Amino acid sequence: MKSDLEILKRLFETIKSRKGTDAKSSYTASLFAKGPNHCARKFGEEAVETIIAGTQTDKQALINESADSIYHLMVLLAARDIDLSDVVTELERREGVSGHDEKASRQ
Repeated sequence: MKSDLEILKRLFETIKSRKGTDAKSSYTASLFAKGPNHCARKFGEEAVETIIAGTQTDKQALINESADSIYHLMVLLAARDIDLSDVVTELERREGVSGHDEKASRQ
C-alpha cells in the first residue's frame, strides 16, 4: 500500500503532465487551458462546497468535497508553477510553531 504522501505526489505529477495537452481529452488540461485565474476560481468553488459539507453530518460528502478541493488546489499550484514539495517544505518549516506565532511573523 502506498503512503498518503506518495499518492498525493503521484496525483500532482499526473496533474503537471496534463499542462499543454489537448483540453478535449483531459479535464485537467481543460482547466489549464482556461488559465490560472480560472483554476483559482474553480478551487474557490470547491473550497466553498467543502465548507458547506463540513457543516453537515454526511461524512462521505465531506470526504468527496475534500478530495475535489485538494485536486483543484493542486491544479492551481501547477498552473502557477508551484511544486507540491514547496508547500510541504513550508508546512515542515511551520511544524512545532504556534499558529499564533506563525501568523504574527507574516504581518
